[in-house]
Amino acid sequence: MRHFGFLFAVVCCIGLPSVRAADSWPQFRGPLGDGTSTAKNPTTTWSEKENIRWKTAIHGKGWSSPVVLGDQIWMTTADEKGDGKTVSNVKLFAVCVDRKSGKVIHDVQLFDEDKPAFCHPYNSYASPTPVIEDGFVYVHFGSHGTACLDTKTGKPVWTRTDLKCNHWRGPGSSPIIWNDLLVLTFDGHDQQYVIALEKATGKTAWKKDRGINYKNKDGDYKKAYSTPQVIDVGGKPQLISPAAEQTIAYDPKSGDEIWRVSHGGMNQASRPILTHGLIILNSGHSSNLLAVTAGKTGDITKDGIAWHYDKKAPSRPSVLVHKDHIYMVSDSGIATCLEVKTGKFVWEERLDGACSGSPILVDGVIMIPSENGKIHVFAADPSKFTSIATNRLDAGCMASPAVVSDALFIRTKTSLYCIGK
Repeated sequence: MRHFGFLFAVVCCIGLPSVRAADSWPQFRGPLGDGTSTAKNPTTTWSEKENIRWKTAIHGKGWSSPVVLGDQIWMTTADEKGDGKTVSNVKLFAVCVDRKSGKVIHDVQLFDEDKPAFCHPYNSYASPTPVIEDGFVYVHFGSHGTACLDTKTGKPVWTRTDLKCNHWRGPGSSPIIWNDLLVLTFDGHDQQYVIALEKATGKTAWKKDRGINYKNKDGDYKKAYSTPQVIDVGGKPQLISPAAEQTIAYDPKSGDEIWRVSHGGMNQASRPILTHGLIILNSGHSSNLLAVTAGKTGDITKDGIAWHYDKKAPSRPSVLVHKDHIYMVSDSGIATCLEVKTGKFVWEERLDGACSGSPILVDGVIMIPSENGKIHVFAADPSKFTSIATNRLDAGCMASPAVVSDALFIRTKTSLYCIGK
């Protein structure tokens, strides 16, 4: 199943709304796009009968993670029709839930597609996570459509259905906002490109083909599901965009290439992180984690890689950085701690259950949902693995959690939960 590694569960986000990290969760992996929150004293134990403020059923099938701004929580979902083997029709929705009550405020059908492209049952037609800012939410279903909605009325402002690629196993890359642009990633079986849209109108601002000389000409080895990251290097923005075999940095204003690095692998999904002057990347299905030195240009494969770690790195969950250490959980559920500056191994621990969602870090506590419904809670402690709790919900998790103030929002395969004391 590693061959079908998807992003589900997904910045040093220049251009996102100016909000405190504890007050919103506006995109995949939170305010900074790195899975961290400044909230304090998180609830660490819960069950179906304990510390559940509300639980709301979400129709259809969707692995997108919830995004939160103000009193609204948005996600996407898909209603499928078929014979159990082939999907003959899919209806794609944006769903908004009231943050305080759990009541569904908007349930907007945006696209209706007969005979949609194949989506592996492990994935969903609604896996990319939305991105939200004051007044607008942007939802993306890969080649099946992209839309901007007015958050007050729930009505579409604009839609695009002409951006195509064959995802081969379904969509996964989440959109991001940078200034007045909405950046989308299409790393498909047949074509691979990055495109920026004017977020106010949906019109194309720039588009860049990947230009990768793939070692394997089989399109299955060209696909990826990453969400890019905009970082600041020397006072200038860089759009770090992982793909199959390579990661490429672009100027987000124009799409001009700044640098690229070859690392092999396909199905890359882990979101990049800038820390300690290093950009932490993942190679996808080949399970390599690597760090490249920020500030270089051109092809930096020979002189830009600071270190790499080639054991039990995730292809789907993104990694966390806390102080001087990296914490990550592999697809199969092995938690690992590494030194940031060297990539040196510190410890590992096997958790119970495979993981597709990404971990979050709240007040020194790490939480990672598993596909079997267990959410593992452990300390961000480099000295040893310290379990705090293992909590279970009725259905498994493919999405990543969100934290806002004193509430934890977890989407399972069937429902959205608000967890708090």
